[in-house]
Amino acid sequence: MGLLSFILGLVGCDQQRIAELEEGVSTEADVRARFGEPEKVWTAADMASLPFPGAAAAPGARTLEYNRQPQGMVNYMITVGADGRMTALRQVLTPQNFERVLPGMSMEQVRKMLGKPMKITPYALKQETHYDWRYLVPPNVPWVFTAIFDTDLKVVRTTMVEEQSLFPPGNGGSR
Repeated sequence: MGLLSFILGLVGCDQQRIAELEEGVSTEADVRARFGEPEKVWTAADMASLPFPGAAAAPGARTLEYNRQPQGMVNYMITVGADGRMTALRQVLTPQNFERVLPGMSMEQVRKMLGKPMKITPYALKQETHYDWRYLVPPNVPWVFTAIFDTDLKVVRTTMVEEQSLFPPGNGGSR
């Protein structure tokens, strides 16, 4: 219960930061003042390979990745246009984005869509690597989305499962 309170507190802090930003008005400096240094900065050319790149692929755009994994259950992608103003702020760990992760996609494409995963687990005998992201299903149920990659780091399949089924209480605990 304490971990869930901590996580919800992080989300609350993020909500305050988000409320202080306005698309088309806030600058990259405003974003960095509220969120700090991004985990990664993606260029428009980087984001152009996504199935639905939107504003992130506009000429001169940059997307700042703010990762809240492994403890948090959200990842933010904040796009800044060529004029230096924020054009989009998205929480990317959503069922709609998970549906866009399709067999054959590269690991890099998935990373650009969802941000850095909570955990990467190689399974040598299966010749697979699992990338896991934690997210919330309303009202506040922790789930894990997994993209499973082959040896060429291409998606083979995906799964979604309630986190508690992976780490039952009293069975070695949770993360």
